[in-house]
Amino acid sequence: MKIQNPHDKFFKKTFGNVDIAKDFLSNYLPQSIMSIIDIDTLEAQKDSHIDKKLKESFSDLLFKATINNREGYLYLLFEHKSYPSRDIALQLLKYMVRIWDVKFKEIGRVPVIIPLVIYHGKKDWNISRNLSEMILSYDQLPRDVKALIPTYKYLLYDLSNFTDEEIKGEVRNRIAIMIMRDIKRKGIGAILEIALEAAVLMQQFEDKDTGLEYFETLIRYIFSTRSDLTRNNYNEFIEKVETTYPEGSEMVMTLAQLFREEGREKGLLEGMEKGMEKGETEALLRTALKLLTKKFGFIPGELKTRISELDASTLDVMIDGILDYESLEDVKRYLQ
Repeated sequence: MKIQNPHDKFFKKTFGNVDIAKDFLSNYLPQSIMSIIDIDTLEAQKDSHIDKKLKESFSDLLFKATINNREGYLYLLFEHKSYPSRDIALQLLKYMVRIWDVKFKEIGRVPVIIPLVIYHGKKDWNISRNLSEMILSYDQLPRDVKALIPTYKYLLYDLSNFTDEEIKGEVRNRIAIMIMRDIKRKGIGAILEIALEAAVLMQQFEDKDTGLEYFETLIRYIFSTRSDLTRNNYNEFIEKVETTYPEGSEMVMTLAQLFREEGREKGLLEGMEKGMEKGETEALLRTALKLLTKKFGFIPGELKTRISELDASTLDVMIDGILDYESLEDVKRYLQ
């Protein structure tokens, strides 16, 4: 995927999963619509229909399904700007017409397309969901004239207004909606609490690999979007994951790699320049020893002693380099 927007990646990784998409649609589509959809026929389509220049603001997913006993489509448009686009109805119509154009060339008819907009901005959605609201003086036109003008209404899911009680569905669906709802509106502490809740809920999966994969997707999303994540946040989070998630120790190395990949070094070093307290140095020491033990198995007591004598800044550099060490000899050379 060329686009680097983390909201796009998380949306497609999550709702692009047919099982999660089925669960979302089953729980949130009006019953009158669900009653004519054979949800078991849901099938993800590959192409995106969004203009290239808008891909940093929108993401889309297209699903084929049997609707009213005929081939039909559900089109999900995800807006990840901080405020709603006033021309969303027009943009969405353009994308649906592109789909219809392709299908008309294939079968000479156009299928039903059910449009859904998912939004999680800082500002509440305050624009009409009906295309007719964009047409000048539409309400003042005679009925015969209105019949000549195309209009439609899309389904809207403003996640920012969802309460915890309103969030339904299976574990991954609920976690996705919670994190998308809060990622732009709440502090980093609240975001990490959701991630810890996810760590607990992931234990419900019989397939542990599925749980770990989704947990990594969630952590990547948080690390990519929140520049206010500090080293203290990071160390506390790792410790809690290891105690609440049986597979937490397996994630430590992955989390360390993610932390480096997402370019957090600059922000962390800026924070450390203000001075580190003793507790943070101890947390860094614990992290370093856990990572080394995870990678090499056994750490000699003498080596542990030497590492424990390092200051916070040196420990931080060591942690960033652990994944590159090939043996304990590399660690010893670093300490010389």
